[in-house]
Amino acid sequence: MSDITAERPAGLEVRIRGKKLRAQIISRIVLIVVSVAFLFPFYWMVATSLKSSAEMRASPPTLWPHELIWQNFVDAVTTIPFWTFLLNTVIITIFTVIGSIISNPFIAYGFSRINWPGRDKVFYIVLATVFVPFPVLIVALFDIFANLGWINTFLPLVVPFFFGQAFWIFLMRQFLMQIPQEISDAARIDGASELQIFFRVIMPLALPAIGVVGLFAALFAWNDFLGPLIYLQGLENYTLATGLTFFRSQHDVQFNLLMAASTLVMLPVVAMFFLFQRTLVEGITLGSIK
Repeated sequence: MSDITAERPAGLEVRIRGKKLRAQIISRIVLIVVSVAFLFPFYWMVATSLKSSAEMRASPPTLWPHELIWQNFVDAVTTIPFWTFLLNTVIITIFTVIGSIISNPFIAYGFSRINWPGRDKVFYIVLATVFVPFPVLIVALFDIFANLGWINTFLPLVVPFFFGQAFWIFLMRQFLMQIPQEISDAARIDGASELQIFFRVIMPLALPAIGVVGLFAALFAWNDFLGPLIYLQGLENYTLATGLTFFRSQHDVQFNLLMAASTLVMLPVVAMFFLFQRTLVEGITLGSIK
């Protein structure tokens, strides 16, 4: 009887380990399948950008080009004013990031670290604007910017970010609320003003969240299509997003060149993710103050 009772726990442990191993294998298979599903469009874009025009018409389509046509990338940036579009996009992106990292932390500080009457109610009103779709505001915003004489300039795409964005204010507020209030109280006892506390005490601790806001702002400005389409009317002011659409409509949808240009547009976004993925994780994870 003692031998039988000694064997049962060992067998039970083997079965538990087997179930855990199967669960781990299944979860990894699911992750691999989902990853392939997400990566396949990017793979297809790169593969298409390296195909010749003749191979583009092949049926069934080839998964990988028989001959790599690197000339497609040269043709993609010379057929359209690619560098003008790139310069416009970079200018808009830089000023969008600057406006976002200046305004959002400042506003979030007022909603999280300073007590004033009606603070939470005003914050809820600001947060509610997240649920207002941008197309609802298009006519009103266009009318305002037209009266200001800003149409066909970069100002409608940049200036609003110097006044904060609701979701990024919420993100910064949640991060700042994790910083112990005693830190600010100690600085006040030492005679620091509110601005000194903001710049010298709180902001160094909030750098991960500021980095996330800047990253989100850069991605938004880089990929924005609707805004430039509405406010920019001259070819010399187009961004990459609107410029690729112009390229597509003017050149009979040469998909190999269009995918080559799209690949070049995507490369900075991919590089930005790999360079700042640690900052992204630290900024989004609440309570990451060490």
